[in-house]
Amino acid sequence: MKIGELAKATQTQAETIRFYEHEGLLGKPPRSKGNFRLYGREHLERLAFIRHCRSLDMTLEEIRALLRFQDAPRENCQAINDVLEEHIDHVSRRIRDLKELHKELKSLRDQCDGVAAECGILDGLKSVSLSKAAAGHSVHSVGYRKPPESSRGPKQSAKN
Repeated sequence: MKIGELAKATQTQAETIRFYEHEGLLGKPPRSKGNFRLYGREHLERLAFIRHCRSLDMTLEEIRALLRFQDAPRENCQAINDVLEEHIDHVSRRIRDLKELHKELKSLRDQCDGVAAECGILDGLKSVSLSKAAAGHSVHSVGYRKPPESSRGPKQSAKN
């Protein structure tokens, strides 16, 4: 199938498919005589796997680690559990951050007195931004993260 057909079948934009190819998550397909990419079932299945991982908010590094195990089915899968455990920890931290964000937004909402010039919400947003910036915190940090170091995949064994 051509890229448009794969895109439609997986509800993925063609640009995203090309990005996954560029990142090495999706193998480069053979080309037709007309230089069109020709995808097979293996591309469809791998892309579905990647998309499911992304829907679980996994980083590309975490997906890359899981794909290495998928490509080496005889390997010990403890590292897969480690990747998932770290991801679960991230989700737990993110939930805590979002609850704090929720609380902060509700507190800001309660500060409005109806006049923009004296709006407690606007003043609160200024002070929150300044206090977080002064403390060295990112103002927009909820949900952002770097991939954990151990998600880079299985350690190489002596025989590799």
